[in-house]
This record gives sequence, C-alpha cells and structure tokens, in this order.
Amino acid sequence: SPHPTRKNHYFTRLSHSFIFLGVHLLILCHSCPACHHNLNITLLRIVIVSKTKFVVITGGVLSGLGKGTATAAIARLLQNGKRIITIKCDGYLNVDPGTMNPVEHGEVFVLEDGGEVDMDFGHYERFLGVPCKFDWNLTSGKVFNRVIERERRGDFLGKTIQIFPHVINEIMQWWYEIAEREKADILMIEIGGTIGDIENSWFTEAARQLRRRVPDDVVYVHLTYVPFLDSVGEPKTKPAQRDVALLREKGISPDVIIARSRMPLSTKLKEKLAMFCDVNTNQVISGNDIDSIYEIPLMFDAEGIMSIIGPRLGVTTQPELQQWRKLVERIKAPRHVVTVAIGGKYTELRDSYASIIEALNHAGANVDTRVL
Repeated sequence: SPHPTRKNHYFTRLSHSFIFLGVHLLILCHSCPACHHNLNITLLRIVIVSKTKFVVITGGVLSGLGKGTATAAIARLLQNGKRIITIKCDGYLNVDPGTMNPVEHGEVFVLEDGGEVDMDFGHYERFLGVPCKFDWNLTSGKVFNRVIERERRGDFLGKTIQIFPHVINEIMQWWYEIAEREKADILMIEIGGTIGDIENSWFTEAARQLRRRVPDDVVYVHLTYVPFLDSVGEPKTKPAQRDVALLREKGISPDVIIARSRMPLSTKLKEKLAMFCDVNTNQVISGNDIDSIYEIPLMFDAEGIMSIIGPRLGVTTQPELQQWRKLVERIKAPRHVVTVAIGGKYTELRDSYASIIEALNHAGANVDTRVL
C-alpha cells in the first residue's frame, strides 16, 4: 500500500481499470485502519457512479420559484421504467423541519417512515408515486452532526476538520450511499435556497465536484427568474443574466436554464438569455405561470427539455404522458365541484397546509372533481 497521503490518486487510477473490466475489488491497507475505511469509500464511490446518473437542480434570484415542482416534473419525464430517487438539500441547521414554524418555512411533510421533511417531498411523491425516505432530505444540521460524530470517534485521525473538504466529502458520500442502497438509475438532487446563500454553499460545491468525478453522468438544471415590468410592458432578462453569472462563479455552468416568468419567453428573449449565459438557445426553457402544477411536465416536454437532458446523460427516454394528460384534463375541466373547509392554526400562509390542499386537488382530479 502506498503512503496514505498519496493513495487517493493512485487507487483512483487503479480502480478505473477495475471498472473497465467490470470487477469490483476491495483492497485493504492492513497497516492503517483509516486507510482501510477511506479506500473502501474511494472504490465504492467510483463503482456506484459508474451506474447512476445525476441531475442537479439549483435556483436563483429569489426563493419560491418552484424548484420542487420543477424537480418533480423532470423526474416524471425521466421515469418511464427507470428507478428515480429524489434528494432535497436544505441549508438550515435544524436536523429536520419538524420543530420549525410553518409560517416561517412552510409545512412539514410527514413520510411513511415517520420522517419529517421539506414540503417538496410531497411534490416528489405525488408526481412519481414513489414513497420517499427521511434519509433523502439532507440538512446542514444532519450533515454537520454526522461529521462531528465521526470526528469524536477519531475517524479523521487528528486532522483539522473543515467545511472544505470534510463536509463536502460527507455530502457526496451521502449521495453515493443513497444511490447504491436504492439502486438508483437517476438521482435527482434539488439544492434548496438560492445561489449565493452562505448556508447552501457546501451543497453547491459538492454539486460542482460531481462533474469532476462523473463528467459524462451529470446534468445541471438552473431555475431563474425573468420578471415582467408592467411599467414598460415587457419582461427583463437582466436578473437572470446576473443570476447565471453568479452560478458560473461557483464553478457550475448550467446545461438547462428554466426561465420562470409570467408568460412564455419569445424566441428573441431566449436568444438573448442564451447569449449572455453562454448556452445554446434550445437550452433555455420557458417556465411560465400555469393554472395547475400538474401541467409542468407537459410544458417542459413541449419545450424539448428531454432532448437536452437525455443525450447529456446518455439515456434514451420517451416520456409516457398519456395518462398524465388525462389527469390534467380532469383537473382543468372537471364534471363535479365540491367545497372543502380546512381549519388550522397557521392559515395565514397557504404553504402551511400545502400538502393537504394538493392531496385534495390530486384526489379530486382522479374522481373528476374540482375541490374549492
């Protein structure tokens, strides 16, 4: 075994050759328990990422643009027989949102396993029909706890523990562990907050490093905002331009830009945004306001988002949307209408009860009924 400080590069090259042969070998450094542990992780990571594709979703300008629904919609388009796993990374130091005021953060979504997670998991489950797990919601609190527990056990052998690289590596390892355990074909990673926030910077950096490790198996999707100014009667792309410039400063060049706006972007505006963001025009996707969030997969499909994501991931996908279109039709033109009252403590913010509202809408659509 080479010296611990030199082994990473040596075994990375070595393990690549093993993957080429289709063999997973575990090589142990008997002289040092830490080497044993770290080498196992190194080989494990490379073997996992050789099978799993990654889609990273970020957002900018302001919060509340709909990264959760965009993530769920893209996952729905990619699904079609594939094992899709959705991960949400939240920057707050709470271990989970269970103790947070819903008016401050929105509702807490409770999973089948009892985990209390971010409300976006409600969208994931409703769009994909896959029960999510508590472990799929990474918070800074969870990650820091895990790193500190390892430091207290002595896993780092006296090293100075820092955000870079230790917290970053922990985040990436967490992603890889989920990919392996769930046998994911595609791992969707939504990074909460907006680009430039301090509290999500470690997640952003971990996402950046994915391309260094798996350059052909990761796609970056960025959700940005193109406001419409009533005073001048036209949309403005400058906030989106600055937003993507900030993302690129962080080392991430988006493969797809979803422009949230009041109305669909014209070809002229797409060309302008593409030029200043250094992407092709077809990589700019309109994400305009719509009546129902369940229309989003249809809108993205019509905009050609899969023609960008599919080839970059090396996967062929033809979204099966026939039943989905019928669901949307029932939502938009139901035969029945029913009024349901919801009583609660936090009614001043609609998002406090988002999943109850969406569950009623979703259930109503399946029985051709609009719930008011």
